[in-house]
Amino acid sequence: MNKILIITFLLLIACVSTYAQQFSKAIGIRGGLSSGFEYRFYTDDVNSYKLLLSARNNATQITALKEFHQYDVAGFSDQVEFIFGLGVHAGFERWHKKYYNSGYTWYETKTSFITGLDGLAALEYTFIDLPLCAGIEVKPYFNVWGRKTFDVELFDFAFTLKYLF
Repeated sequence: MNKILIITFLLLIACVSTYAQQFSKAIGIRGGLSSGFEYRFYTDDVNSYKLLLSARNNATQITALKEFHQYDVAGFSDQVEFIFGLGVHAGFERWHKKYYNSGYTWYETKTSFITGLDGLAALEYTFIDLPLCAGIEVKPYFNVWGRKTFDVELFDFAFTLKYLF
């Protein structure tokens, strides 16, 4: 029990001391239609790049996004920021194709490469006392290659939680 308390205390000290410095990277999770893990690195105060490893609809893909940050959009707090961006994705998807023949039905597993374009619009709140930020985002995408050519999804909403360092 003492070990848990000591480790928790040291992590809290590390978190507070890390937050006192200017952060340049973030790692986090994204929960939504495309759920997964993300890594963001900042090039300056208003620009960043994000890599997202996600899964959706029996597909696994990696997405690379260029992000632009606008601070003080709420007018009452510098902790809320608006983020917008664009990027590309690539990966693989899998599905089951149904066949009929002479009264028999069977399924065959198919796999296809997918690639496409992505957009991003997000609101994030950065906590004062901890190096964490929470957000809500929409990431519309457009598949240009895959099972369905020219597949569009406009409402890929998600909640995010990131650790800043």
